[in-house]
Amino acid sequence: MKHIFLDSYPLGLLSKPVKSADVIEITDWTKSCLASGHKLYVPEVIDYELRRELLRAEKTEGLDRLDGLQTIFRYLPITTSAMILAAKLWAQMRRGGTPTGDPKKLDVDVILAAQALTVHIEEEDEIVVATVNVSHLSRMVAADLWTDIKP
Repeated sequence: MKHIFLDSYPLGLLSKPVKSADVIEITDWTKSCLASGHKLYVPEVIDYELRRELLRAEKTEGLDRLDGLQTIFRYLPITTSAMILAAKLWAQMRRGGTPTGDPKKLDVDVILAAQALTVHIEEEDEIVVATVNVSHLSRMVAADLWTDIKP
């Protein structure tokens, strides 16, 4: 079984009320993933990243859809252990010369990676972040283009 953590691009697509080809494709993909027994997660840090912009732009339909996704998928709150791990990942990335963001900004990628890494799974299960930002995230956690993750 896969534990699939949705990054901002795929989750953003799912929160769009307009039924574009991309929205239909990702909706079908998530249905197939769930039907195959995989677990999909809405990490709180990604919910925050999307929600703040939807609120600013007063996109109430998008907010309603985002709220609804929390009932379909597993909502993953930020925990103290995830934030401690995120700080460690951030420091490792900086020391290694491979930062994922500006040093003065909150690095959502390290928090997302830490959230995924702190979920307790069975040994035979797999963790993967569904994203379009594979290069940054794959330095810390298994990550793949959402279109390349097979249900």
